[in-house]
Amino acid sequence: MHILQPKHTKLNEKESEEFLKKLNISKAQLPKIFIDDPSLQEGWEIGDIIKIERKDDETEEVAIYYRVVI
Repeated sequence: MHILQPKHTKLNEKESEEFLKKLNISKAQLPKIFIDDPSLQEGWEIGDIIKIERKDDETEEVAIYYRVVI
C-alpha cells in the first residue's frame, strides 16, 4: 500500500449484511471496483464489499465510500 492510497478494508459477511440492510439496497446497486484494481489486496474475491476511507488533509475529516468487487 502506498502512503497516498486511501485505506481499503474488506467487510466481513455480517458487516456486509448489516450495511446492505441499513441502506435497503443490494450489492448490484453499489458502485463497482474491478478485481484487478491495484489498490485491492490479495485474497479479495468477486462479491466482496470494500470500505474505502479517504482522509482530507486540510479538514482532517474522513470520507467513507463503499464498492463491490466485480
